[in-house]
Amino acid sequence: MASGVIKCKAAVAWDAGKPLSIEEVEVAPPKAHEVRIKVVATAVCHTDAYTLSGADPEGCFPVILGHEGAGIVESVGEGVTKLKPGDTVIPLYIPQCGECKFCLNPKTNLCQKIRVTQGKGLMPDGTSRFTCKGKQIYHFMGTSTFSEYTVVADISVAKIDAAAPLDKVCLLGCGISTGYGAAINTAKVELGSTCAVFGLGGVGLAVIMGCKVAGASRIIGVDLNKDKFAKAKEFGATECINPQDFKKPIQEVLVELTDGGVDYSFECIGNVGVMRAALESCHKGWGVSVIVGVAAAGQEISTRPFQLVTGRTWKGTAFGGWKSVESVPTLVAEYMSKKIKVDEFVTHTLPFDKINEAFELMHAGKSIRSVLKF
Repeated sequence: MASGVIKCKAAVAWDAGKPLSIEEVEVAPPKAHEVRIKVVATAVCHTDAYTLSGADPEGCFPVILGHEGAGIVESVGEGVTKLKPGDTVIPLYIPQCGECKFCLNPKTNLCQKIRVTQGKGLMPDGTSRFTCKGKQIYHFMGTSTFSEYTVVADISVAKIDAAAPLDKVCLLGCGISTGYGAAINTAKVELGSTCAVFGLGGVGLAVIMGCKVAGASRIIGVDLNKDKFAKAKEFGATECINPQDFKKPIQEVLVELTDGGVDYSFECIGNVGVMRAALESCHKGWGVSVIVGVAAAGQEISTRPFQLVTGRTWKGTAFGGWKSVESVPTLVAEYMSKKIKVDEFVTHTLPFDKINEAFELMHAGKSIRSVLKF
């Protein structure tokens, strides 16, 4: 059973737009249906930076960010039956309660059981487990992995193979699973198809990997940074193009390159102009475009209705459509059996204290994923 309060190291975002501050925080024991986890490794994702920037309408401060992590269960609250101390786990920002109408519907992975409190930076009972210097600190995305210990709802935990290297599989908590699932689950890419992937960061590379696993015969990477092309080809891109090398809009270039357009396109940036280009790069009659990138609050997408009337489909995906508690252990197993890549996404491994450096590397476009180890 749960012991008392744990004092440990965490990166606290005291306010929007400021660097994270390494602090000693107190982490309260887990309440009913909660789990306290010792975080072993965590990675930095653009979503953490988006909230830190102050642009996220759901952003609350002060907060402990982080949602790509892996660790070991330290203690469990009452009523927790599926997890025990010592279990190797990945915290999940999309839970799976197995009971709500979303969980019961095979068409979605968007469990809503704790959505409202999670969006407010609180545990399901409406309170926080973190304090620092006498102040309550908010949770983030139901995970808060930028802390040596964190508390999460028991429905927000995937129990994984104890042999898995946590400084690698932490990436399956967000980016890799999201991109891979966008291709496999959301688009359902078919053998011999042609795909275009806009944005060659971690998520875009995972989409390329998914398209390759699905048997796509042509995978075109699109990015303004040509330094990302070699890595994209390593992951399975058959060719890469830079929109700046052409006078005409990139959708026209792709339509010409592919005899009428691609079968599947993916936007992995969060730019509404690129979302339009991705849709309009699709082939008339059957092309499918998937929005994977998260646009800033209040932004809107547009295209001419004729694009859809003539047989294109516009879709979106969150966490790659994976029902999280049941799917993440399977994804870990696929990595362990070398069906999917994970190690290749890790470009930097840093001690936790260098977390601000990891954010700088990401903003500079020098990293795919930086993993921080406690």
